[in-house]
Amino acid sequence: MKGSRVGGISLEWQEVGINKEKIKKIVEYAIEVKKLTKKFGAFTAVDAISFEVKPGEIFGFLGANGAGKTTAMRMLSGLSMPTSGEASVAGFDVYLEQEKIKKNIGYMSQKFSLYEDLTINENIRFFGGIYGLPLREIKAKTKVLLQELQLEGSARKLTGSLPLGWKQKLAFSVALFHNPKIVFLDEPTGGVDPITRRQFWEMIYAASEKGVTVFVTTHYMDEAEYCDRVSIMVDGVIAAMDTPSKLKENFKAASMDEVFLKLARGAS
Repeated sequence: MKGSRVGGISLEWQEVGINKEKIKKIVEYAIEVKKLTKKFGAFTAVDAISFEVKPGEIFGFLGANGAGKTTAMRMLSGLSMPTSGEASVAGFDVYLEQEKIKKNIGYMSQKFSLYEDLTINENIRFFGGIYGLPLREIKAKTKVLLQELQLEGSARKLTGSLPLGWKQKLAFSVALFHNPKIVFLDEPTGGVDPITRRQFWEMIYAASEKGVTVFVTTHYMDEAEYCDRVSIMVDGVIAAMDTPSKLKENFKAASMDEVFLKLARGAS
């Protein structure tokens, strides 16, 4: 019986019923999607999309408003059941293991991420509890987070009093509070100024360098340049996917805005 050793422990694959090919895929891909579809009545919001995301990769999910980005992200985050297709996130099935997915990811919503009528400190501790962290760990990590964001003197301020850019930074930090393998960011820089957008992306880079897989949706085409790879959704389908440099080369475009315009015109 063929086995392997991990950390000095012998693993007999066949004896414990583990499929080595499945384990290989889990290690190779943080997210794996095959023909994933979501319909609302007769309307198809996401139409048979397929892609993979590697661990630690910054994967941009680009497209105009209404292209299906948020719907796809909600399926992958365990918040919406697909109509058909297959997908696994952090090795867990989107149909059968939604609760396990939620425990292994961070999620920053486009519209709601923090309670504005709670203080900064209360928000951090509340979400730490939601993630199931022990109180002692929550207290220690809260102190570190406030120091990193330079908000020690503002911990008792209402979150609603913060400028939008600071709210976004805090929401991202809270999404990473429980050290998830993957973080989903839905239009995280919407409505903030260019300087804050750049600062936010520096936070994304720092998370990626620590091994966190970042799945980010945006309609700002210039932000594609910050991603390792991007997919561009048009009318519910993935119209193109590659590195930013390859996409510009393939479409003979000077910018990602130009790539998107060519794809959008081709679909109309």
